[in-house]
Amino acid sequence: MPDLPARFAAIIVAFAPLFRHRTWRHAEVLLVGAILAPGKRTVTSILRITGLSRERHFVNYHRVLSRARWSTREAARLLLGLLIQAFAPTGPVILGLDDTIERRRGKRIKAKGIYRDPVRSSDAHFVKASGLRWINLMLLAPIPWAARTWALPFLTALAPSERYCRERGQRHKKLTDWARQMMLQVRRWLPERELVLVADMGFAALELLAALSRRGVICITRLRLDAALYEPASRRRPGTKGRPRTKGARLPNLSDVLLRTSTRWRRVTVPGWYGEGDRVVEFCSATAVWRHGGMPIVPIRWVLLRDPLGRFSPQALLCTDPTRDPLQIIRWFILRWQIEVTFQEARAHLGVETQRQWSDQAVARTTPCLLGLFSIVTLLAAQLGQRSRTAVWIDSWYRKSHPTFADALAAVRRQIWSEMGLFTSRYRHKMSKPSHALQRGLVYALCQAA
Repeated sequence: MPDLPARFAAIIVAFAPLFRHRTWRHAEVLLVGAILAPGKRTVTSILRITGLSRERHFVNYHRVLSRARWSTREAARLLLGLLIQAFAPTGPVILGLDDTIERRRGKRIKAKGIYRDPVRSSDAHFVKASGLRWINLMLLAPIPWAARTWALPFLTALAPSERYCRERGQRHKKLTDWARQMMLQVRRWLPERELVLVADMGFAALELLAALSRRGVICITRLRLDAALYEPASRRRPGTKGRPRTKGARLPNLSDVLLRTSTRWRRVTVPGWYGEGDRVVEFCSATAVWRHGGMPIVPIRWVLLRDPLGRFSPQALLCTDPTRDPLQIIRWFILRWQIEVTFQEARAHLGVETQRQWSDQAVARTTPCLLGLFSIVTLLAAQLGQRSRTAVWIDSWYRKSHPTFADALAAVRRQIWSEMGLFTSRYRHKMSKPSHALQRGLVYALCQAA
């Protein structure tokens, strides 16, 4: 394997302290090969694309994932530091949280379960899928050359099925438990930064919101229209007997606020509405206390949204910081759509769901590495020149004004292939043939079936 491109070395070598020297040499090949490989991201396809198809000790590359000792959590910490330094050096750190199903089959994949497939299901159609459930934490950061916000994965955890935990005598953790642990870990990594978490309604749980609010994390999620909202408890008078009040008078449901003719709506234009451009919406907002019997009490600001043209159903948002501007809450929440875009891009261009590892350790490591590869490719693209990273592949039947992740991946691949032996000289007598390893890699990339 030739040396890394000089402009990429600083990013990739940052992960070297996680490994022993011999393991790092193999891990480095896997990383560069996963960027270059088309189609499936199996270890064998990576070895072929890097010209190592005749490597006799190929099992050592499999062992990087299945047996070698290195910490995926420490890798996530390093990756988050690089992302913040490059794309979010100042201001609040906006994080997106969601879960996804990796469709996998096989008797030896022990942690799999049967889940609702969120991609194929709808309100009227329920589809089940067999596979692994992952919960992902991503940095929502603006990418200057793409002129939009991308969701950059850095921390991914496997949430095993309930059957898996029951068979091993372990306590089954809900998604909200995983979310709390992951966010508190990020809080320990970034004690001085303001953290904003954007999640869907599945994470609108009082216990989770209360636990994160106590640690200074601002949470923004959807809110049920029939949620029990109250006024804050009045100040307790001196000498009053009994337990102090935790809530005030009951407020009307948001579904009733939606129908009232006295509700005052404010019309605004929200840029980048779910990737569709600008959208005119109407909203109203107020503060309240969200309470449910036996659960913690969380002060919130709710924002009720509706479309004047009726293109989407009315929805409500909540923010655990009651002083936050409602328009800012809306703008932060619509960034959550980029998480779904990242999941789709990772499946289409990085081979998620094509890997074939069977051991428990390799299964738990491979998917987080492939999702993290999305962020690494973005970091590498940031090291390129302005002309290279803004190059857009334009056809007569498909035109786009700004580069996407596919363009960033193509630019990074082009730079790696060039420095591996495709640089040409202006002097004819100095031209040399590519090495045999490079020729085998090119033949595999261009000629072999996907």
